Amino acid sequence: MSPNLQAHVERVVQTLKHEVLHEFVVVSEKHLNHICREAQTWYNNERGHSARENLPPCRTDQLEEIQTIKLKNIACSTRLGGLLKHYLRRAA
Repeated sequence: MSPNLQAHVERVVQTLKHEVLHEFVVVSEKHLNHICREAQTWYNNERGHSARENLPPCRTDQLEEIQTIKLKNIACSTRLGGLLKHYLRRAA
């Protein structure tokens, strides 16, 4: 019914495979499930998507007007031991 669905699914799988799974030696199903849950949260809530003006899929608000941000006002959060990183502006 949806001709582009396969392309979108392939892109998600490719991102998971190349950006996450190639960095780990998976030792059990529980380990794989943990990696996939963390990657899913990062992909849907933190990773910017070019088709959405670099907003994550779960975010609906628009970006603020571009302004100069000092380096000390940037915070970095990580997942999976620092493999997946997300940068955000600290609250004023």
